[in-house]
Amino acid sequence: MLRVTSRTRHALLTAAAALLLSGCATVSPGSPATPGVPSGTAAQNALLKAAEHRLVVDCLDERGLALTARPRAPDEDRTLQAALFGAGPQELSLTLATGATVTAHSDGCLAAARQRLYGDQRRWFRAQVTVDNLRAEAQARMRDDPAHRAALARWTQCVTPPGRPRPDRPDPAVATRCDRESGLGAVRARLEAAELTTVRALHREELTTYRQLRDRALLRAVELPAPTHPQKGISHS
Repeated sequence: MLRVTSRTRHALLTAAAALLLSGCATVSPGSPATPGVPSGTAAQNALLKAAEHRLVVDCLDERGLALTARPRAPDEDRTLQAALFGAGPQELSLTLATGATVTAHSDGCLAAARQRLYGDQRRWFRAQVTVDNLRAEAQARMRDDPAHRAALARWTQCVTPPGRPRPDRPDPAVATRCDRESGLGAVRARLEAAELTTVRALHREELTTYRQLRDRALLRAVELPAPTHPQKGISHS
């Protein structure tokens, strides 16, 4: 979903074929007790991923396109990119508390699949992006804490050889020892947990929206009719 340069679009297509931007949020959704909806988070994620893939493949099929691993000519690649990710203005945008801005198209087969599953593409975009970045926001807040800054300074001094600049990549064994001796690991564990609790409270509304729309998508996923033709694209291992 992140805005990317043309240099990385082919990599995104490959990832999409393998498939399709699964969220990284750690949320325990209260999904509805409905026949066909699995109870475990991992199984629910797999169901949503498969449903999104199914809808994207159907959408591409209607345009005479398919997700395949075969090499494509530049024109074919651009056509598939536009059909999958959208070609209009990036109308969906959210600037996070960390300062990063996430953008996405509101057209294209991926957007259409999410609109059908979640019912409100814009609300889902804002909720998913926020929830997926809760830990990053907590870590940013943690880095501003005086206790973390002090522990990081001790760690930096520990891994820096006398009379030499700090190495860009300290020896792993040295880094581990210094992590323990400086207390940085313990400080990080304590502060990150506390900040994550704070961040979740700050984004209570987005978390509620995330759960509600996700529950809706689970229902839609199990209600999808059986495909009328073999699904095209890359098989998943």
